[in-house]
Amino acid sequence: MKKLVLAAALTAAASTAFAGSMADPIVEAPIIEEEASSSNAAIWVPLLLLAVVAAAAAS
Repeated sequence: MKKLVLAAALTAAASTAFAGSMADPIVEAPIIEEEASSSNAAIWVPLLLLAVVAAAAAS
């Protein structure tokens, strides 16, 4: 009976000792999605340039 208990205890201790591995865990990078910006911002620079040229031509 003592050998059976000893064998069970050693088996339980050995199974917990080798439960993990030394390999690094694989972690996937999160996917980042950018929202599409409107093209209205690109029109302000030419309009501002046109206003400056018009103001310079008027004076």
